[in-house]
Amino acid sequence: MVTDFRALLEALTDGQVDFVLVGGVALVVQGGPRTTEDLDICYARDDRNIARLAAALAPFSPRLRGAPADLPFRLDARTIRSGLNFTLTSLRGDIDLLGEITGVGGYAAVASVSEILTLYGRSIRVMTLDGLERAKRAAGRLKDLADLAHIAELRKRR
Repeated sequence: MVTDFRALLEALTDGQVDFVLVGGVALVVQGGPRTTEDLDICYARDDRNIARLAAALAPFSPRLRGAPADLPFRLDARTIRSGLNFTLTSLRGDIDLLGEITGVGGYAAVASVSEILTLYGRSIRVMTLDGLERAKRAAGRLKDLADLAHIAELRKRR
């Protein structure tokens, strides 16, 4: 299934969820040539925001990505509070909910290295190149190292 980035972002913004767009989509929004199949967000962990996050995603029937289809799972506020990071699939595609970002920190730290951009007619916090660079260096996966080269090139062009 192809992820419907627009539907997911609209649901999150309409639901007044406090989040920052991170990962591959954030790099694309910043001008990078990356492709990605999932939407990665870092979300605020306060009780009200967790309730809004669960409610915003509920219509899409989120479930754990890669888990057996018959595994009981319900993404609600209690589940989110009990965990930190979730890799999910849904009726609108894949979404990763991240309570913190390696190399950067939790929502407040991630928000401090973000900027508000307009996507699909909505104001959305997107991680900056500086934030992406910190996260990519800390993660150190092969795809992150390739992303660091793209980030360096984007900086040269600006």
